[in-house]
Parts: sequence; C-alpha cells; structure tokens
Amino acid sequence: MSTLQSDIEARLAETAPDVEVLLAEVVGGHTVRLFIDHPEGVTLDLCERVTHLLPEVREHYTLEVSSPGLDRPLHGEADYRRFVGKLAKLSSYEPVDGRRHWTGRIVACDDGIVTLELVGEKASARVPLSKVSHGRLEVEFPKNG
Repeated sequence: MSTLQSDIEARLAETAPDVEVLLAEVVGGHTVRLFIDHPEGVTLDLCERVTHLLPEVREHYTLEVSSPGLDRPLHGEADYRRFVGKLAKLSSYEPVDGRRHWTGRIVACDDGIVTLELVGEKASARVPLSKVSHGRLEVEFPKNG
C-alpha cells in the first residue's frame, strides 16, 4: 500500500470512518484516482464530501473520487463476508485442488477460507484467502421472464 493511500485512509478514518478506501493511485503524475466504498453504497454526494475532506491532496493533485463499480474488488475476509450470496470471480497465486480460477456464488467465509458454489458445476470450492491473488464481484444482470 502506498504512503499516499495510508495518509488518505488515516485522514478519512478521523473525518468519515464509514468510508473504505479501496485504492488510491497517482495517474499521469498529476491526478489521484481514489476508489471508495461505503456500507450504504457510494453516491455522488459522498464522493463530493470525500473530495472536500482531502484539501491537502487537492493542493498537489487533481482528485478523482469514485465508486469501485459493479465489479468491485474484494479484499480480506470482511469483504467476502459482506458479499455472501453475491457472484464473484477469484484467482489464486498457485493451484488449489488443481485450479487457479473460480467463478461462483459466495456461500461463506470463515477462518480465512472462502467457500464458493461454482457456476455451471455441481460443486463447491474452498479457497484459502492467503492464496487469493485477485477477487472481484461479477456483474449480474436480471433475467428476463
């Protein structure tokens, strides 16, 4: 994690403790792109409020604050617990039971292991979070009819 992200997290922990900083990155040397989340979702008003809470960042950079989008990245056990019932895609650093990629509905996350009901398979997978290199929610569209 960058020093910039740590500084932003510390600042928001004081002024907006419910806001989670997912990523703060410098883009093109002049812009800080900040992805945030909130238990009640990210609104334009929240993005504006966060922008105004970070004047020290705005002194040096153009600041872009936005939501993580529908395909939100997942970090840590708390995220996987929060999104139980949602569809997710995971990749691992090394094979787990002969696989490195899974797509499935999050069934549980306990003791550092996420359990997925796999899409298109009559199986589930138990993947240790310590081996997950990348986790992300999958966009689900309503079914017609």
